[in-house]
Amino acid sequence: MAQARIYRPAKTAMQQGRAKTRQWVLDYAQATPRTPDPLMGWTSAADTLNQISMRFDTLDEAVAFAKKKGLDYVVAEPHAPAFKPKSYADNFRYDRPR
Repeated sequence: MAQARIYRPAKTAMQQGRAKTRQWVLDYAQATPRTPDPLMGWTSAADTLNQISMRFDTLDEAVAFAKKKGLDYVVAEPHAPAFKPKSYADNFRYDRPR
């Protein structure tokens, strides 16, 4: 039986906004070990399920899909971003850390 992981991706370091972080992603776990190809040297695996990544609008849709297909799944809850209040005037404080 295939293993699946359901999560909300974190934003990448290369973007400022929240693009591609609002949807839930279902990824299949790796079932066979990766081995280097003797001819080209590329790393490959015997199963192709680990290449599939599906996106869902809600967590309920992703869980319903996993249950319908009979997958063992694990839900990774997203971490809430920590809000740090900032003030422009803090840049000019005389006691600010340097």
